[in-house]
Amino acid sequence: MILSKNSKRLGIFFFYDEEGIVDDYVTYLLNDIKIHLNRLIIVCNGKITPDGRMKLELLTNDLIVRENKGYDVWAYKEGIEYLGWEHISQYDEMILFNSTMYGPLESFNDMFHDMEGEDLDFWGITKFHEVTYDPFGTIKYGYIPEHIQSHFIAVRNKMLTSSEFQKYWNNMRPVNSYIEAIGFHEAIFTKEFSDKGYTWNTYVNTSDLEGYTYHPILMMPLELIKNRKCPIIKRRSFFHDLSDFLNNTTGEQTMEAYEYIQANLPYDTSMIWDNILRTNNQADIKNAMNHNFILSSKSSNGNSHTSKVALVLHIYFEDKISYCLNYAKSMPPETDVYVTTGSEANKKLILEEFKTLKCSKLEVIVIKNRGRDVSSLLVGVRQYLMNYDYVCFAHDKKTKQLHPYVKGESFSYKCFENTLKNSHFVNNIIETFNENPRLGILSPPPPNHADFYFTIGNEWSINLDNTKKLSEKLNLTVDMVGHKEPISPLGTMFWFRPQAMKTLLEYEWKYEDFPEEPNNVDGTMLHAIERIYPYISQQEGYFPAWVMADTFARIETTNLYYMLRQINRAYFSKFGPTAHYEMVSNINKSVKVSRKYQTKQILKRYLPPVAIDVLKKVRKLVR
Repeated sequence: MILSKNSKRLGIFFFYDEEGIVDDYVTYLLNDIKIHLNRLIIVCNGKITPDGRMKLELLTNDLIVRENKGYDVWAYKEGIEYLGWEHISQYDEMILFNSTMYGPLESFNDMFHDMEGEDLDFWGITKFHEVTYDPFGTIKYGYIPEHIQSHFIAVRNKMLTSSEFQKYWNNMRPVNSYIEAIGFHEAIFTKEFSDKGYTWNTYVNTSDLEGYTYHPILMMPLELIKNRKCPIIKRRSFFHDLSDFLNNTTGEQTMEAYEYIQANLPYDTSMIWDNILRTNNQADIKNAMNHNFILSSKSSNGNSHTSKVALVLHIYFEDKISYCLNYAKSMPPETDVYVTTGSEANKKLILEEFKTLKCSKLEVIVIKNRGRDVSSLLVGVRQYLMNYDYVCFAHDKKTKQLHPYVKGESFSYKCFENTLKNSHFVNNIIETFNENPRLGILSPPPPNHADFYFTIGNEWSINLDNTKKLSEKLNLTVDMVGHKEPISPLGTMFWFRPQAMKTLLEYEWKYEDFPEEPNNVDGTMLHAIERIYPYISQQEGYFPAWVMADTFARIETTNLYYMLRQINRAYFSKFGPTAHYEMVSNINKSVKVSRKYQTKQILKRYLPPVAIDVLKKVRKLVR
């Protein structure tokens, strides 16, 4: 069936948002596609806010808000039942589409124009290629057939009015899970009606990619958008499980597609950020977008900036004054510098040594010895911070609970080198903020050497509960879960955009909010704040990222490859070579670390050596 320009078209749109918020990407999508529709039905699963309802009612008089059951399948079914088959038969084409995509990246005009001339019974934008088995266990064929993806399926009158199509929806099985939504509808719909003699196609032709990938729109979005006129990108691209990406690719797809869209297409990518930062976990976003900035320490784009920049340094130890000054000299001469310290004696020493520092302003502030570097930032200088575009925060760092002390010194080195390496590096950090208006916080990656290796995979340590309590206190709503790491400055040295820290900086912190000395090495308010910085940024609509100097990236790459290789060799020697995905799955199933070993490692990490010695003596006496 070929359509004419005057054909009547019906659209049933499925919308779901956990909070019931209708973001701008939804109304943008609907406004563009509505031009091609004679009637639009919107079916919302779950709740919707009054503002969201108002936005959608500007687009249609047919808004259905229903119980959040049945996923998109039963939302479409309810939309069909709302209209009835007699009414639906009046349309030349019905489109079932949903809010799991961003677009149109360019107008849908070309797509509708091209597809109107195709002699088809049903069509879609993209397809999923055949998989010879059923990973879900819900598909009646025992494998995943090639099929049109359910984010957009158009059905024409011949099929709309058929008894087969009506029976398909009238007898739809209840859908109680995501895999049932795939198995009972998405994966079988195309084959079901193709086998009945109905013709189909997709706007984006990926037949030549059969064998390259099962899922072109997710695994090869740049190819589809750049070279095949694909008008959408999946929301899932920005938070999809990295293990699945790495099981198919090297993880480049979302970053490359996003950068192409931003540079070459009219789509406003701020609509993506507004939605993704509100609804998804920051670790997933960082992984999908590869938010790691490797910046040159050898050259920069000039030495002058119009941005207003501040450096905040907390110096507690007298013997670290010169060390901190050396890194402070990396800041542009236009910088305002605030140094906090714990005594008048230290203040005099700092003022004397910092005479050689070229800066716009130097202020040394004596603060109470309570809260350490955290109270320095949130009490000592809080009143000044919102006056700046960007702030660098650093402090003298001694990790005295670890022996030998070089372990702690190396941690300090990693923090300083990746925040204040030299003037070129600092200029490039400032330029990175300028070029990325949604960047809120830049921090070095977590430590991973010596006893700090324990950090990787244990970034929360014992601080999830206290961070969640602080989150509730600050009214944060962003996703925070224990099995996904915070993109936090574990070392409390970082660059940030004060606007991205607004919620934290507007809170009236007092020294009494922090524990008295001597302080515990973990599990305190200080450690909760250390982890909440990026969540504050995300709540304000900005993303956190890691930053490294090019020189340190050489070290980090060597270390990470060495560590991974050693782990692989140990595993392969016992279980044989395998892919990372399968390796992790096998470990989770079969390799159990003894409780005794875990306890010893935790005690070793969090207790000073003297306490460990006492425990050993006690154990000996008990025995």
